[in-house]
Amino acid sequence: MKRKDLGFNSKLIHSGMFDDQFGSATVPIYQTSTFKFKDVDHGAELFAGKCDGYIYTRIGNPTICAFEELVADLENGYKGIALSSGMAAVNAVYMGLLGRGVHMISTDAVYGPSRVVMEKHYFRFGVEADYVDTTNTDNIANAVKPNTKVIYIETPSNPTMGITDMRKVVEIARDKGIITVVDNTFCSPCLQKPLDFGIDVVFHSTTKFINGHADVVGGVIVTREKKIYEKLRDVMVNMGCNMDPHQAYMIIRGLKTLSLRVERSQQNAIKIAEFIENHPKVKWVKYPGLKSYPQYDLAVKQMNGSGALLVFELNNGYEAGKTLMNNVKVCMLAVSLGGVETLIQHPASMTHSKMEKHSRENAGITDGLVRISVGIENVEDLIGDLEQALAKI
Repeated sequence: MKRKDLGFNSKLIHSGMFDDQFGSATVPIYQTSTFKFKDVDHGAELFAGKCDGYIYTRIGNPTICAFEELVADLENGYKGIALSSGMAAVNAVYMGLLGRGVHMISTDAVYGPSRVVMEKHYFRFGVEADYVDTTNTDNIANAVKPNTKVIYIETPSNPTMGITDMRKVVEIARDKGIITVVDNTFCSPCLQKPLDFGIDVVFHSTTKFINGHADVVGGVIVTREKKIYEKLRDVMVNMGCNMDPHQAYMIIRGLKTLSLRVERSQQNAIKIAEFIENHPKVKWVKYPGLKSYPQYDLAVKQMNGSGALLVFELNNGYEAGKTLMNNVKVCMLAVSLGGVETLIQHPASMTHSKMEKHSRENAGITDGLVRISVGIENVEDLIGDLEQALAKI
């Protein structure tokens, strides 16, 4: 049986594996910057692309390539591109697909730095972008211009937990030759496979669920077709934002338990969401696993689970959020997500603080918004911690 035909959990263990001369049971760390050639002709053939092999780790490395193959298999894609961080992946997508006079449409509540780097830097070089509420795909269709080349969505969105209908996005883009991109960090391929819906490019901050242990920064891109892959890989190689072999090794190790971690986190998240939903000091909570979630039906159709992220708004705004977060004992006050530990943060003052206030508010990122990335601790401990912290408000 080919590895691509294996079930998801079997792929987590076996995809990307290769036989080395010592019969290693796991992918070894090839911590080398350069590779020697057998002779001059061998070196020439490698540079010409006439044979398989390695030249220099920025261009390719066995450990990194194993990781790229593994994630590509998980996403049912053509090939993967491993990068030094999630933002390196974002920038590789921007640099590879955009340019002067080119227009992009994106999610208004997209991860803060993804929007900030566009508005602060790419705008200087003539790139255009509009940020709309992509949960209503009519907004996307209405924002399309003759020079629109990319639709870049994050679903669920960070941190407002809005879901965008990927099938409708593909329908809008297909006839116009627009490339579609999805940031799949919140779900991981365990819960969502955008390429299966016809999306052209999917990427992750591997720092989050894919690695899952809050100890490695990284990013990865997977494309549906060869042409876009070659364009984006060229950007990675020439910009020097490659992943390090040790990073790749650590993330491969973390990936082996992805399904187990996500399953436990989801079990905890639904119980926490139900507790918060009924709390008198909370205005509302958004979690795809709740029947009260506005896009519950779409979540069921598009996602293979409800995930570990939830957001809620406190009645008394910023000060209430500050009090809550200053009093948690088990939940960790920290940014990021997708690890085995439960993290709680305040987007308006942290991850999205560099966005203009009006842009934050238009995107639904209010001063009282709180985001929780639920980990794998005992859920009774987490609920008890939130209960005592909410009591301090």
